[in-house]
Amino acid sequence: MATKRRTSAKAKSPLLKKITGILTKVFLWFLMVTVLWVLFYRFVNPPITLLMIQRNIERSSEDKPSKMEKKWVDFDDMSDNMKRAAVSAEDQLFLKHIGFDVKAIEKAFETNKKGKKIKGGSTISQQTAKNVFLWPGRSWIRKGFEAYFTLLIEIFWSKERILEVYLNVIEMGDGIYGAEAASQAYYGKSCTKLSRAQAALIASCFPNPRRWSPKNATPYIRHRQYLIMKNMRRLGPLDF
Repeated sequence: MATKRRTSAKAKSPLLKKITGILTKVFLWFLMVTVLWVLFYRFVNPPITLLMIQRNIERSSEDKPSKMEKKWVDFDDMSDNMKRAAVSAEDQLFLKHIGFDVKAIEKAFETNKKGKKIKGGSTISQQTAKNVFLWPGRSWIRKGFEAYFTLLIEIFWSKERILEVYLNVIEMGDGIYGAEAASQAYYGKSCTKLSRAQAALIASCFPNPRRWSPKNATPYIRHRQYLIMKNMRRLGPLDF
């Protein structure tokens, strides 16, 4: 009986080793590919995101023409007002944290536990990771990948690069992506020349850019604009 058990254990052992070996290789390949991907986008501007593709699939299913207005603007050329408005609206601790605002996450978790309305606690770094490297949607798996890519961009990119990519790829309207396309659509001028009020009004629509628009700002959006401008004054120049 003891001999049979030993034989069975020996038979299982090579299988376990094989599975462990495969999983180790998969993990190492995943690590290598994702790190190289993040390093690549440190120097090369992301040409498209999965959200842009999804939005055009949705438009096609509704018999609407495809729409993808976007134009890259380098960080140094972008209006300082737009940078400060984004940080003031979305992540006032952007320059201080390493990708995560623990207090904001805890607050969002508590709010969501009580409530009806889902509130996010994502930083600019998390939103950038989500937009550039992941698919749209909400799930714990995607949140895990988001945390992983957030750490990678915080390690391999500068804060300037994170904010530059963020302001060039995020959705800012129906088929409108990035600050330059938004500025042209709403004000007919480049984002390099945005005033403080204009930048704050664009940023006030970030949470739901397909529902809200600077062109038809509701009282709620005007109030958000006021609060963002107040935060911009308090924030002062961004010290990168």
